[in-house]
Amino acid sequence: MQKKDKEKVFGGEWSEAQLREFLVAESYDGSDADYIAVIRAYRHMVPETFADYVELFKKEGHDLNAKNADGVTLLQTIASHSKGVEYAEALKSAGAA
Repeated sequence: MQKKDKEKVFGGEWSEAQLREFLVAESYDGSDADYIAVIRAYRHMVPETFADYVELFKKEGHDLNAKNADGVTLLQTIASHSKGVEYAEALKSAGAA
């Protein structure tokens, strides 16, 4: 069975306080905590909201090039998903490599 590449997307207006709730996460598998935080946000946000989140994430000094336990970057992970194109563009625009 193939895994879904996106789940639980919530639209609408998000306040900065709501976005901030997604800034910090704990690693559970050796991945960078920033990687976990962004993936969690990606799974819950529409592309426009995610772009706002990424800008806040960057402004707060978090790592846009964080990696998972296998050494794969956020951009690599999200760009590999068929529905991740707009999300990957938000990361690239913010400076992710």
